[in-house]
Amino acid sequence: MGARAGVAFLAAPALAVTVAACGSSSATGATSATGAATGLQQQYENAVTKVLPSVVQIFTSDATGSGVVYDSKGDIITNAHVVGDESTVKVVPATGGDTLTAKVLGTFPAGDLAVIKVESNASQLKAAAFGDSDDVRAGQIVLAMGNPLGLTGSVSQGIVSALGRTVSASSSAGGASSATTITDAIQTTAAINGGNSGGALVNLNDQVIGIPTAAARDPEAGAAPGIG
Repeated sequence: MGARAGVAFLAAPALAVTVAACGSSSATGATSATGAATGLQQQYENAVTKVLPSVVQIFTSDATGSGVVYDSKGDIITNAHVVGDESTVKVVPATGGDTLTAKVLGTFPAGDLAVIKVESNASQLKAAAFGDSDDVRAGQIVLAMGNPLGLTGSVSQGIVSALGRTVSASSSAGGASSATTITDAIQTTAAINGGNSGGALVNLNDQVIGIPTAAARDPEAGAAPGIG
């Protein structure tokens, strides 16, 4: 991203240390750190437990992707490039069960978004809680949930690394190549691979705050890890 910043190492002055006090402080610090780590892990587990059941797998005639259940009526959000030009797609709930048929209600290519609707047996679907993407801040911990490379119900973790990105994304749904320029995108370090598209980017308040859409590639080196 730029030149590496220089780092100066300075010699520290000698300090007088009371051994007993040092030991006590270390014990207290270790206990606090353990408690903080346990609390953070619990937040991760809660987010996965609450949101992952709302992330479905989507099958088209020639591709697979992910989607997030929006409400109890069977409405599901996914990427426009996942559904392509198809009018109906197949949906497999995260909790298993019957393969459902969903109608493509509409697409918004400029944001690479689409809404599909399961009209029969929608009771098998569990709606996710959605947050406000305007409240997202760089540095927030996030989880990407979806079905990368056919591995259903997968979760990767990272942070929000930047906001307001303009991204040119290309896809080849339905055998035809297309390109979309998406504005005001969220950049994340959470791993995003083929099949994650249309899934959920989730905060530690158990809320969906974005839809994983694309992973960056270096024209010369190929995949660019940590830029999604």
